[in-house]
Amino acid sequence: MNNLAIDNSAAMNEMDFCSVQIQSDIESTLPVSFCNIIGQSQCMQDIFRIIEKVADSDSTIIIQGETGTGKGLVAKAIHDKSHRRDKPFVQINCGAIPENLLESELFGHVKGAFTGAVTAKPGKFELADGGTIFLDEIGDMSHDLQVKLLKVLEESVFERVGGCQSITSDVRVIAATHRDLEAAIENGTFREDLYYRLFVIPIMLPSLRERKSDISLLVRHFLAQLNTSKHTQVSGISAKTVELMTAYSWPGNVRELKNMMERMVVLTREGEIYPRDLPLKLRTGIETEAPVAVPDISMSDEGLCLNTAVNEFEKALICKSMEISNGVKKNAAKLLNIKRTTLIEKIKRHHLEESFSI
Repeated sequence: MNNLAIDNSAAMNEMDFCSVQIQSDIESTLPVSFCNIIGQSQCMQDIFRIIEKVADSDSTIIIQGETGTGKGLVAKAIHDKSHRRDKPFVQINCGAIPENLLESELFGHVKGAFTGAVTAKPGKFELADGGTIFLDEIGDMSHDLQVKLLKVLEESVFERVGGCQSITSDVRVIAATHRDLEAAIENGTFREDLYYRLFVIPIMLPSLRERKSDISLLVRHFLAQLNTSKHTQVSGISAKTVELMTAYSWPGNVRELKNMMERMVVLTREGEIYPRDLPLKLRTGIETEAPVAVPDISMSDEGLCLNTAVNEFEKALICKSMEISNGVKKNAAKLLNIKRTTLIEKIKRHHLEESFSI
């Protein structure tokens, strides 16, 4: 990863124009990286220390946290720090594979075990022998498979689907889920005995909103990565933009942040990223608090034409909404609580086509 730093030039006195620059000569502001995980917040430093302590233990680990918090990265870090690092790291998403196929994916099958099984196939537990198997979204596993998994955890022995030969596999099991397993036990969808067998060493990952001090580090990290992979030349991101991003709640966590950064870098291509480049949901509520410019309408003794005044006010509202949304009609219409087609009709009626490229 490129060395990154914050440009502390005098221009940073202007919040809308100062930049978070990519540099290579200021070591003191390098983001903390641990096995490709970025974070300098206290909660992430605690996670790094836990990984170091448990990596060589071979104990079963379960990683919990919201979707997009990096459970897969933590599992890989544990493997890479362990004595099994030179053996396979095998990952399987238990929630992405149909129930009738998941058992075969985990334990393999013999020839003729079911329709389509024309040859024997080893499962993930066999392929991970000597290494680590990462069972992602284990909370989505069926009750029957939970029983078979419990046996493997307790005895390190299993049979292929349709087979009767016992197979021994030396694997370290790491599981992960975004579900509340205690609630799942109460409603009968998750076995209590498997829960306690998995919860030898639990690791709870914080959401991005709980580690907001890491957002600027992640932004710079992704910016450097994307400039390389997308062949772009985005030089930085304005401090106001980072401020808006930090204020956002990030329900999709780091994954959402990474995807948003990719969108902005690809669309910007070069130069700096400003608040106008952010999605509307990050700008609405801050920029829209500014008062709308109301036309100066004076009333003489003879009065005024109400229709003309209303039209002028409507025109001003349209211009303001288009300005806030950077000319994106869909977003401008949303600000005005009207349909996009209605907005286009009003733009034409007020003869604003040239201003807004209709």
